[in-house]
Amino acid sequence: MAVISLCDYTGNMIKPWTDAGHQALLIDPQHGVTTSIDGIVKYAGTILEALPTIRLWIKTKDISLVAGFPPCTDLAVSGSRWFNDKSSQDKHFQSKAALIAEQCRMIGMISGAPWFLENPVSVLSSIIGKPNYSFHPWQYNGLEPNDNYTKKTMIWSGGGFTLPKFEIDETLGPPDNRIHYASPGPERANIRSATPMGFAKAVYRHLN
Repeated sequence: MAVISLCDYTGNMIKPWTDAGHQALLIDPQHGVTTSIDGIVKYAGTILEALPTIRLWIKTKDISLVAGFPPCTDLAVSGSRWFNDKSSQDKHFQSKAALIAEQCRMIGMISGAPWFLENPVSVLSSIIGKPNYSFHPWQYNGLEPNDNYTKKTMIWSGGGFTLPKFEIDETLGPPDNRIHYASPGPERANIRSATPMGFAKAVYRHLN
């Protein structure tokens, strides 16, 4: 059995699955070099470049989940103050970003497995349609206490995927706003976009 995770650099989403013995295919150019270790393939490239590998996995393996994490830098409303500058340099910048999200959705659909793609509050809703669900990381802090923070995340899904029930530990107190105060630097985007482990654990438990 296997899972496919698109635009996934950290591997947080697939960790509960690989810990349970599933194979995993992670696609992201940031991997730098393609590796295959203990059934975990980290493909260093774009979704389009990885299509032959993705096709082979869908054809030959029992896919349990397809997850997609398309980049949100050019879509999130939190960055709307820069949209005009970006548009002056490339008027198609948002279309290109939305196309990656559409690639995630189409691969999920053809896989026949439960699938979802996520993005923060963004213009994606006006491009591919309204999301099916939303959540904050703190709503799964009962599975991961370190996830007691806010970040509204929108979920588009299909193939029978539904949002896992919330598991909240009230003793942790009010959630913080760490995402909005992440320190500037080359890893800021990856830190802000990393999948909350509580959500990852909840999805695994929900589908197994």
